[in-house]
Amino acid sequence: MNQPAKMIEALLFVSPQPVNEAELAEAIGCELDEVTAGLEELGAAWAEGERGMVLRHVAGGYTLASAPENDEAARRLLSKPRTPPLTPAQAETLAIVAYLQPVSRPEITRIRGVSADSASGTLLERGLIEESGRSQFGAICFRTTDLFLRLFGLSSIGELPPISEWDPSPEEQSDLRERLMAAGGARLGEAPTSAGEEAMQQQLPEIEAEVAAEAEAGLDESGEVETAGDSEGDQPANAFAAN
Repeated sequence: MNQPAKMIEALLFVSPQPVNEAELAEAIGCELDEVTAGLEELGAAWAEGERGMVLRHVAGGYTLASAPENDEAARRLLSKPRTPPLTPAQAETLAIVAYLQPVSRPEITRIRGVSADSASGTLLERGLIEESGRSQFGAICFRTTDLFLRLFGLSSIGELPPISEWDPSPEEQSDLRERLMAAGGARLGEAPTSAGEEAMQQQLPEIEAEVAAEAEAGLDESGEVETAGDSEGDQPANAFAAN
């Protein structure tokens, strides 16, 4: 199989929608006649009866589909309940465990500002985290599992992106400070002292909406607002947790 045909095969495999020849040529960076030749080669390789999949031309484009004789098996597989995606609370908890492991539930609670019971319980059930001993204060600690590494395409935790990539820039810190001061002044009925503060006060409804959205993210799966309290006593194990 030539290189354009291999690239077309990969693109059709990752695309959820049919892809036409022009789109394939643009993605690969080749001429249309090369795409046509590649599709002909793929059509022969994926001919019906040869393999478990076939090349289809549907909806103005090309796609890879399961062979008709495999429809019943595919239907049984896809009829099983699908695992729902992680909620924002679960994703935040997983990120904290990944970067600070081993880390206890009280530490996660202090970092997030809301209880970590529900989120950590779900992550345990899904096999993304596991218990890893106890802290010096007796609280259960968590770490990520091999399943976490496989799902995120990592060979080790050392391949996680540096957390410093998400540190706010000085400009973002200054903007946030101004917005908070303007919002506080507006609540106290103070007149803005600068054009910047006046503009910020005009954005107060937007700021309040953002705060409300963040508050909603603190709802656990039961629909009740999580609180910062936790039954396990512990102290922050590092500066990040203490903040």
